[in-house]
Amino acid sequence: MTLLHDLKGKGYCLTTYNYYTSPELAELLINSKTDICGTLRPNRKGLPALLKSSSVKKGEIIAFQKGKMCVMKWKDKKPLHMLRTFHNADMMEVKSKKENSAVKVKPKAVVLYNATMGGVDRSDQCLSYYPVARNQQRKYYKKIFRHFLNQAVWNSFVIYKKNGGRLNHIGFLMKLVERLIEVGGTDPSTHRYVTPKESENVVRLIGRHFPSYVESDCSKKTKSVRKCVVCCLATNENGKRIRRETRFECKDCNVGLCAAPCFEKYHTVTVL
Repeated sequence: MTLLHDLKGKGYCLTTYNYYTSPELAELLINSKTDICGTLRPNRKGLPALLKSSSVKKGEIIAFQKGKMCVMKWKDKKPLHMLRTFHNADMMEVKSKKENSAVKVKPKAVVLYNATMGGVDRSDQCLSYYPVARNQQRKYYKKIFRHFLNQAVWNSFVIYKKNGGRLNHIGFLMKLVERLIEVGGTDPSTHRYVTPKESENVVRLIGRHFPSYVESDCSKKTKSVRKCVVCCLATNENGKRIRRETRFECKDCNVGLCAAPCFEKYHTVTVL
């Protein structure tokens, strides 16, 4: 991920993730009068060999300068490689949030990166917990659509939290799914027959439901009927599903149901 931000009148800086950061990109941005600050993969072309091979202790830093471009290796818990075009290897003191306001010494470039890229990193981390894209999906445009959909849901969750929401991420996702099912289940344009696998619909357990006669077809002389979704879940002695027709249905759930006891059972029993 990348993020472009203003340097308070000094121009613009592109904050980048290590997938994008490279000396070639830095040169292009310098020619376009734009700075860059980002994490770096040590096996990129054009980097000093010592950047990868040198070992540093915790808190130590090594840096290499070429014109405006500076690359460095700094170790906190793990070695961190960075490239930037407007900072040198200067360090600064930063208060720790976790260790009772203890003071830590960090490179200025790291402090800027955390300040500008932290939200994006957090987004990537949380989205990875509940991915919607599948590795088996071969069509790239479906992967892109699912990623954008996932990102849109995350953005909604961020807005929800800023407005005082108390649900966590997974709780927000589950509530969103329930709400979408509820809206879809009560929209006549989206009604369709509910198969046994779909009978765990959230809509059937919430709201108020009333039995009604199956709408008759004027072209037929006989009265219209539907298969009872509850009876169809049962099996006989031979293991075959029982088919039972009924003149009643629930219009909200769009399923056929016997007036008793199937109607009450369908709308009250959690697992049919």
